[in-house]
Amino acid sequence: MHTVRFIGPGRAGSSLASALAAAGWDVVGTLGRGQDPRRAAQGVDALVIATPDDAVAGVAASVEADPTTVVLHLSGSLGLDVLSPHPRRGALHPLVPLPDPDDGARRLRAGVTFAVAGDPLATEMARALGGRAVAVADEDRAAYHAAACIAANHVVALLGQVERVAATAGLDLDDFLGLTRAAVDDVARLGPRRALTGPAVRGDFATLARHRDALAPEERPAYNAGVGLALQLADGERSAGERSANRTTSGVAEVRSARVVPEVVMSEGWAPEGTAAGDTGPAAGEGASAPGAVPATVG
Repeated sequence: MHTVRFIGPGRAGSSLASALAAAGWDVVGTLGRGQDPRRAAQGVDALVIATPDDAVAGVAASVEADPTTVVLHLSGSLGLDVLSPHPRRGALHPLVPLPDPDDGARRLRAGVTFAVAGDPLATEMARALGGRAVAVADEDRAAYHAAACIAANHVVALLGQVERVAATAGLDLDDFLGLTRAAVDDVARLGPRRALTGPAVRGDFATLARHRDALAPEERPAYNAGVGLALQLADGERSAGERSANRTTSGVAEVRSARVVPEVVMSEGWAPEGTAAGDTGPAAGEGASAPGAVPATVG
């Protein structure tokens, strides 16, 4: 049985301490603010620094190194260098929200994925919780953590927008959560490209313009970004020639003449192929040079 001590009694630290204790590890204590951490690495197999990211390096530096103890952090974005001068270092980042210690401990033992690095004890800890360990190198951790934030934090923020916009139509967020769950299930089953539906993937720019007319000005930037991401996903796997072949001349006229053009397409950097952002160009039938109406790039 391994022994482990924690520094940081917040949601992440408390969740992991409870989960490891339930998995049979000996949690010998947790140090909080104001307690002396200098000898925290002594007498245990592992010391977990569960502080905010910007405090990890300072806390690690304040702990006296013990050559037999693995010092780990729980950050998704930091590398192992912040744990200097400890000779045995590791990182363990769970890909699951930890809203409170009880739910967090339960989720950590539900077979989730952990991003690990460094000492093999990090992988052993993940597997003790019934999780799946994936190695993420230091140079890849910022991109990995960005993806994690998009997958969770940004989705929650978007659902906040759903709640606000739905309220203007007299509806509640709950009315839309079944749609969200079904869309996520489709992504898991089919992949993002095949799961994508809606007006952006159909090239229905008139509907997109009506959406924008119905939105408050402060809601439009996020909506614009969402449309851009949908267009990027829809066209990302097709060549420029295929996009041109699949979009009609009338589609060019629509995207260039609809209200979406001056307010969204050009201002957000969306440009039909061969057209610079900020230049709507001639409509189809008036000297338009190509039938490729869907923007190839976003931003």
